[in-house]
Amino acid sequence: VDIAIDGGLIQAVGKDVAIPAGAEIVDASGKWVTPGLIDAHTHISTFNEPQTINGRTDGNEMSAPIQSHLRGIDALNPYAYGIPIVRAAGFTTCYTGPGSGNVIGGTGISFKLRGKTVEDMAIPGSEQMKMALGENPKTAYGERKMSPMTRMGTAGVLRETLANAREYARKLQEAEEKGTEPPKYDFRMESLVKVVRGEMKVRIHCHRSDDIVTAIRIAEEFGLDYALEHATEGHRIAEYLGAKKATCVVGPLTMGPSKMEIWNCCLENPGILDRAGVTVCLTEDAGSATQWLMTHIGLCIAHGLSEEAAFKGVTVNPAKLLGLSHRIGSIEVGKDADFAIFDGYPFSNLTRCVMTIIEGEIFKP
Repeated sequence: VDIAIDGGLIQAVGKDVAIPAGAEIVDASGKWVTPGLIDAHTHISTFNEPQTINGRTDGNEMSAPIQSHLRGIDALNPYAYGIPIVRAAGFTTCYTGPGSGNVIGGTGISFKLRGKTVEDMAIPGSEQMKMALGENPKTAYGERKMSPMTRMGTAGVLRETLANAREYARKLQEAEEKGTEPPKYDFRMESLVKVVRGEMKVRIHCHRSDDIVTAIRIAEEFGLDYALEHATEGHRIAEYLGAKKATCVVGPLTMGPSKMEIWNCCLENPGILDRAGVTVCLTEDAGSATQWLMTHIGLCIAHGLSEEAAFKGVTVNPAKLLGLSHRIGSIEVGKDADFAIFDGYPFSNLTRCVMTIIEGEIFKP
């Protein structure tokens, strides 16, 4: 199969595609060619690799549990350590943003793994709001004798904030319809208007099965467009998640029992969720460690994940989650010319990515 590229876009796909005179030829005979890989949950740049001061990262603004006004794009460094390393592994688009230390941490952004400025890289309109349940937010603030200190407290803080945002959004709409004075401008509430109107997707950090169910309960209560991040114990409630037609961004895939809520991490999880009808995206939830994601997915294939679900988990499914399926995630005419070329089976630890192409620009390891 031949693929013709021009202007950063795929112009033709098929056998015996006409090649214009003078065109650069990339011979991928005998190799695997995939769409550019996508990790929809990274902390590239925001977690400041390599760290000079342990724990001092830009990923979590820990001054208050609600940080809805923050934007991950403001911490995105085009020269971040992880970008060339992850790109060399075949990844062309990633999503980066705040960590899970806050109940609401702010928005993340999708970006292409090339460029000299944020404006060269970031994809406008792909912002999504980070929320978190479980150990991280309650530990971060409970240790300081602040709310939230418990899972109940975390859910309460989240509900209260969403209720206030919904009321703020209602007053904005009412003022617009009646031509009256709008409510006093509130930067944090303003950042949540699209969220409570269902116009911006929320990404809810939740490992334990009860936290996953709480995330869905609150999302349904407020009409949120949501995805579940990690879903580490999703295998315990797979049928429930399938019935909800949930999207789960599953990973990291090889976590050890470093904290209670991830004790039940297992390589069978993605396959169990996929067979239950869950839309599965796969992530390394890291910076430069995304370079190992394909190998770790290979381990999941050995533990029941289908090959089709494996490829979808780093291509079409994250593209849909990020609202970018019209541009990336598959090899089709009109889409961005993003590819990864491997010298063997992409999920094997014996394989290397030998070339990454982003909008027609070639990068070699």
